[in-house]
Amino acid sequence: MDLVSGYKGVVGLVFGNENSGSSEDSYVERLLDRISNGKLAEDRRNALIELQSVVAENRAAQLAFGAMGFPVLMGVLKEERDDVEMIRGALETLVSALTPIGHVKAQKNEVQPELMNADLLSREADGISLLLSLLAEDDFYIRYYTLQILTALLTNSPNRLQEAILTIPRGITRLMDMLMDREVIRNEALLLLTYLTREAEEIQKIVVFEGAFEKLFSIIKEEGGSDGGVVVQDCLELLNNLLRSNTSNQILLRETLGFDSLLSILKLRGISYSFTQQKTINLLSVLETINLLIMGGSEADPGKEANRLTNKTTLVQKKVLDYLLMLGVESQWAPVAVRCSALKCIGDLIRGHPKNLDALASKTLGEGLQEPAINSILRIILRTSSTQEFVAADYVFKSFCEENTEGQAMLASTLIPQPYPVAHAPIEEDVNMSFGSMLLRGFTLSESDGDLETCCRAASVLSHVLKDNIPCKERVLKIELEAPMQSLGSSEPLMHRMVKYLALASSMKNRDGKSNVARNAYVQPIILKLLVIWLVDCPSAVNCFLDSRAHLTYLLELLANESEPVSTRGLAAVILGECVIYNKSIESGKDAFSLVDTVSQKVGLTSYFLKFEEMQKSYHFATASSTQPRRTLSRSTAASMADIEDADESYLADEKNEAHPILSSVFDDIFVTLAKRLEADIREAIIDVYSNPKSKVAVVPAELEQKSSESDAEYIKRLKAFVEKQCSEIQDLLSRNSVLAEDLAKSGGGSQSQSEPRASGALDRAQVEKLRRDLHEASQRLEMLKSEKANTESEASMYQNLAAKMESDLKSLSDAYNSLEQANFQLEKEVKALRNGGGGGGGSSAIPDIEAIKAEAKEEAQKESEAELSDLLVCLGQEQSRVEKLSARLLELGEDVDQLLEGIGDDAGLAEDDDDEDEEEE
Repeated sequence: MDLVSGYKGVVGLVFGNENSGSSEDSYVERLLDRISNGKLAEDRRNALIELQSVVAENRAAQLAFGAMGFPVLMGVLKEERDDVEMIRGALETLVSALTPIGHVKAQKNEVQPELMNADLLSREADGISLLLSLLAEDDFYIRYYTLQILTALLTNSPNRLQEAILTIPRGITRLMDMLMDREVIRNEALLLLTYLTREAEEIQKIVVFEGAFEKLFSIIKEEGGSDGGVVVQDCLELLNNLLRSNTSNQILLRETLGFDSLLSILKLRGISYSFTQQKTINLLSVLETINLLIMGGSEADPGKEANRLTNKTTLVQKKVLDYLLMLGVESQWAPVAVRCSALKCIGDLIRGHPKNLDALASKTLGEGLQEPAINSILRIILRTSSTQEFVAADYVFKSFCEENTEGQAMLASTLIPQPYPVAHAPIEEDVNMSFGSMLLRGFTLSESDGDLETCCRAASVLSHVLKDNIPCKERVLKIELEAPMQSLGSSEPLMHRMVKYLALASSMKNRDGKSNVARNAYVQPIILKLLVIWLVDCPSAVNCFLDSRAHLTYLLELLANESEPVSTRGLAAVILGECVIYNKSIESGKDAFSLVDTVSQKVGLTSYFLKFEEMQKSYHFATASSTQPRRTLSRSTAASMADIEDADESYLADEKNEAHPILSSVFDDIFVTLAKRLEADIREAIIDVYSNPKSKVAVVPAELEQKSSESDAEYIKRLKAFVEKQCSEIQDLLSRNSVLAEDLAKSGGGSQSQSEPRASGALDRAQVEKLRRDLHEASQRLEMLKSEKANTESEASMYQNLAAKMESDLKSLSDAYNSLEQANFQLEKEVKALRNGGGGGGGSSAIPDIEAIKAEAKEEAQKESEAELSDLLVCLGQEQSRVEKLSARLLELGEDVDQLLEGIGDDAGLAEDDDDEDEEEE
């Protein structure tokens, strides 16, 4: 066997022992020879048993078998189908060759025989077709081993196997038939189909066409639904593969079987508070299926949106909200992962779907004293100790309030402050409260112990209620909270209380150092987000915010505090900008011009605008996404997702952890887009304020005239006062323009741009800058046109040269062709002359016998090569004899032969490889 001779010694070189590798090679070679050339059937079977044993236990034997064994065993599978024992033995040996040996730890960068063997077997001609044909055999073990082999091939060479199975008639049909086979074979077929349908849309469609949905739900029901074992998990993983990003399969499931079989898995049977790890994984898998249906299919599919809406409507009609509320809200003994996943499904179901929003708003929970489901979800937000559960429940309110003005108004209408004793009643009594009373109670619970956790969670919910809803913002502005003690003062607006909590969070961080740092890391952003949303398009909210001069002072301090996170300073800058662009006040000190002047003097406009740029580059703004990434649930990831732990402790350990789940939910893509839009409006508004400053004196031409009853002295006195006011206003305006010019100079403006504002004012400066930009753009365009013209001329010249060259080449080719024609004609004349001459006597001996000469030369070359090969074999034999004698002598002397030869094999292997490469290149 040439393959065997070429492969000899490779195993030893790979594993560091040439003698050992050679012995394994020869042993495997002898066994394969007995299997293929043995005369007695019993001897062949025994050889096959020995081969399976050594391949299953020895990695060197696995590698040796891969080099020379596959053709032999594939021949057995083809030609000896009637001998069941031989077929079994051959298949079992193939399984062993593709299975890693567990007790041997492979070194880094070391050859893995099972991977090499899988690659070799997948390349065998008609190998996959032959294996699939064995699935029709009656013998149980033949079908079982065949499925194991296909699964191993699919794990290591998925693309090649997927392509092969698609080209084989009835290939997938045979695999689907295995789902109705005995339990062990069915389970193997499930694993195989799960691997096969990952990211293979064509195979997914064929599998569904072969009745996959009916078979999968039948197996799930037979195994006990969510209370079943790992088989249910495998069925659901295969189901999710068929539905993920596949709109047509989702439509087929909805319109044939419907969603009843799927939703029945969510029903909690037996002892509902008993959740094993496997049951948790099964429930997470079903919830992932529902999420896939809510997504609707692939982003590239034009029918995705229609399918998504239909799926949402159908799921809610099938009472899926009841099951999800049971798992996510009522079953507080359920694992955190299940509760969070159920809450996220609720949020996705109602998002952008008016009927589903109404369905959730009308749901009530509880057996005796019932309460609205919305209230129960709010209680989870205010009470839960789990960060993930807070984020999931908050997502429900975010989805409920998004583009739902009626729902927002309904929630805001319940925001009625309760008397102090009721608001501070024991927390267990909030069952009797309305949604608004419970939410306002959350704003006051944290006053006694200084823990702002509950307050910031309530602020997050309130931001959803107020978003893009002016009437709700106006209504909540009128809410006033009573002071903790009457002696501390009267009630204060809710907005002022929120600013107080914002300052308290900052002072606690400064005072406590590292304590509560992680928690306060999201308290400030949540409250700042509420204020940003509250002030948008609401001048009355801006006026309420500016009622206290301390609020503006605190924001300026927060803006200038370098120890604060970039996002916190950026949001403070946004709030200050909102106070400018939505400011309708004419009161001195609160109007837009006064605010811009204050920011310019206290912080500087350059530094102020820099806060926006820093915020845009921050982690959360750069990574904002509309949907949180969902990990695909599989056997490898299921255990870690089922055993999810709350992340509070780990985040407390690292105060600068930017991937905190709460911060990721605060800075979603919608809020980030809003902040970017506000930044552009703020820049434009501030420039406009400086360009068109508010006049402090209303100038009326009639005032410059002397009144009839006015004496000359009084008239002069009035004119003098008017001129003094004008001078004061002019000086004030010049001072402000000077500050603006300095800020522009700091940001890189030239000397000319500094002098123009002083000379002509901000309006002229803006016009000049615009003209300068237009001129610059025009010059750039002119340069671009010149460049394009030069390129066009260069290309034209190049094409002219190319045409001339092609003409010259064509002429040369024509001349060469003519000369060849002449030479050919001359040669033909000579041949005719020779033939005519050969017709005479003895003329034929002058023409040489070319074929005879070639045969004689070939024979001489073969003789020389055989002689050289014989000499080389003799030399190799002599060298081998010498090595064996020297090795024996060294062993007698106590020397370690392996250590002396260490590294020699590698060099030889490298040399051999180089020789092989040279031969291939030749």
